[in-house]
Amino acid sequence: MSKGKFDPIIPVVDDGLIIPEVGAWAETKYKLLGGYCEIFTTGMKNLWDNLVYVDLFAGAGYAKIKETNKIRMTSALIAMSVTHKFNKYILCEKDEANFNALQERVKRHFPKLIDKVQFIKGDSNENIDDICSAIPKHSKDEKVLRFCFVDPFSLNLKFKTIKRLSQVGKIDFLILLALYMDANRNLIYYINDRSKKVEEFIDDPNWRTPFVNGEIPINDFIKFLAEKYDKNMKSIDYKEPVKKHQVKIDGINVPLYYLAFYSKHERGNDFYQKVERYLSDQQSLF
Repeated sequence: MSKGKFDPIIPVVDDGLIIPEVGAWAETKYKLLGGYCEIFTTGMKNLWDNLVYVDLFAGAGYAKIKETNKIRMTSALIAMSVTHKFNKYILCEKDEANFNALQERVKRHFPKLIDKVQFIKGDSNENIDDICSAIPKHSKDEKVLRFCFVDPFSLNLKFKTIKRLSQVGKIDFLILLALYMDANRNLIYYINDRSKKVEEFIDDPNWRTPFVNGEIPINDFIKFLAEKYDKNMKSIDYKEPVKKHQVKIDGINVPLYYLAFYSKHERGNDFYQKVERYLSDQQSLF
C-alpha cells in the first residue's frame, strides 16, 4: 500500500440514524484495520477464490469523534471501501438500533455489494455457530481465506468464540483487547468470585489463583492477561503476534487498549508489519 492510495479515515455526514460517539483514538484503529484490509485483498485476490471479511461487533457503520464532531465510517464500511473488495462480508451486531443503521448504510453506500453481505443480529458469543455456518468452506475447487475483526470495547469476548472461529479453516484475527479500558478499571470487581468475565475472556476458571497466592502482583494484571491471551492463541496454532499497538488518549498519554494481530501464517504477519509503518507514532505494549 502506498501513501495516498487508500485512506481508511473516511468522512461522512449525519444521515439522521444513530451515530455512536468515540474518542479520537479510534482513528488509529480505523487506520490499522483499513490498511490491513487493503494489503490483504490486494495481495491475495489472485491467489484465493474467496476472500471473506467477518466483523463480530460491527456497530452502526458510522461514529462521531467526540473531540472534533467529525463523523467517520467505521470497521464494516471501511472494509467495504478497499480497492479490491472481499467476496463476502459477514457483519454481526447485537444492538438493534446499531444493527438497523448498519443495514441502511451498507445498502446506501454499497448497493453493488449488498448481495455479498450477510447480516447476523445478536450476541456474537451466542451466535457463533450461525456465524461459522455463514463462512464459506474451503474445498479443492474453491480456496477460501478469511479475516476477522473483533472490536468489543470491553472484555465481553469469550475465548471460546475465537477458538470456535479458528476451526473454520484459514482465518486471521485483528482483535481489540480492552485490557486498559475494561480490565484495569474493573480489576477489583473481576477478582470478586461472582464475576466470570475474565474467566471467559481467557478461558481459565483458575485465573485468580496466582493473584490470591501472591505469585503475581496485582500491578501485573494487564501483562498477565496479555500473555495469557497470546498463549491461548498459540495453543490453537497461531504464530507469536507481531507488536501490539497500544492506543492512548490524545494529549494526556492515558492508555485505553491495544490491537493484537494473530495469524497462522508468516505472510499474514508480514502484511501487518507493512501497515505498522504508517503508525510509527504508536507504541507497542511490551
